[in-house]
Amino acid sequence: MYRNKTRQVMVGNVPVGGDAPISIQSMTNTRTQDVAATVKQINELAAAGCEIIRCAVPDMEAARAISEIKKQINIPLVADIHFDYRLAIAAIENGADKIRINPGNIGAPERIQAVVEKAIEYHVPIRIGVNSGSLEKHLVQKYGGVTAEGLVESALDKIHIVEQYGLKDIIVSIKSSDVMMCIRAYELMVQKTDYPLHVGITESGPLGGGIIKSSVGLGAILYQGIGNTVRVSLTGERVEEINTAKKILAALGLRKAGIEVISCPTCGRTQIDLITLANQVEKLVAQYDLDLRVAVMGCVVNGPGEAREADLGVAGGCGEGLLFKKGKILRKMPEDQLLAALKDELDHWEEERI
Repeated sequence: MYRNKTRQVMVGNVPVGGDAPISIQSMTNTRTQDVAATVKQINELAAAGCEIIRCAVPDMEAARAISEIKKQINIPLVADIHFDYRLAIAAIENGADKIRINPGNIGAPERIQAVVEKAIEYHVPIRIGVNSGSLEKHLVQKYGGVTAEGLVESALDKIHIVEQYGLKDIIVSIKSSDVMMCIRAYELMVQKTDYPLHVGITESGPLGGGIIKSSVGLGAILYQGIGNTVRVSLTGERVEEINTAKKILAALGLRKAGIEVISCPTCGRTQIDLITLANQVEKLVAQYDLDLRVAVMGCVVNGPGEAREADLGVAGGCGEGLLFKKGKILRKMPEDQLLAALKDELDHWEEERI
């Protein structure tokens, strides 16, 4: 797949842009001032595959907490700042690896300059965030409403503001809860700048609808080679943001995401509790760092045949089922032994390749 070429910016030890792989981000929903809770959540997200984490910095206590949080985590931390330029400066001084600001709500030019100069001093990049919900009134009037064109013009204005003070380590995000507007905005933006792009569908909603909106939007954007780092914004368990991002990237062939589980939708021939079994298999395979495709099929007649491209799989029957590999049946067994048999194969998978 073609990837739009951008310059590269380092966020801590994670490269964003250039030839670097697309990185996955999330944001904590703990009080940043609560160091123990914030560290716990960050480490859980990192274990799931999060590579960059963002924390809200609403006050000076939160800015100072960054110093202690950084000692206990192993991924770069981004400080999310609104309105108060002093919080941005304090966050940088306390070890933030990147700050996220909207220069438009920071205030007077000298305040923006102070933040930019501190970022340059500490070699900290700035993510310029533009959101459809806060588009400037004059741009809303110019374009007759909130539009992709208005979002892009706003982002370019903000880039110019920080560029004039000498900053070149910039990452840009343009977010909207409107999927089509978001896609169009990134299509336009990639023609206007070579800065790395942070992509996501903001305020996408609870898990069900949010996953669909994010998958459609991010899929359309990333398929065009646009985007260097992603966040799936969901109202729910934060780990689900990471799991969904990994699956989107894997589905597009942009990175591996461990074992992929495929399963049939069930039909009148299904004589096994396939839904329960598929959920059990998905939980099981999350424990393995293997690049495989595992199938869970509901019919012993078609199962091994339809899933012949799977590396490993099970197919259910009436109280029994088959274990198969690369379309070839290994053995038949009672239904309640299928999961254990699959686990045994995975446990010894690497041994068989030696």
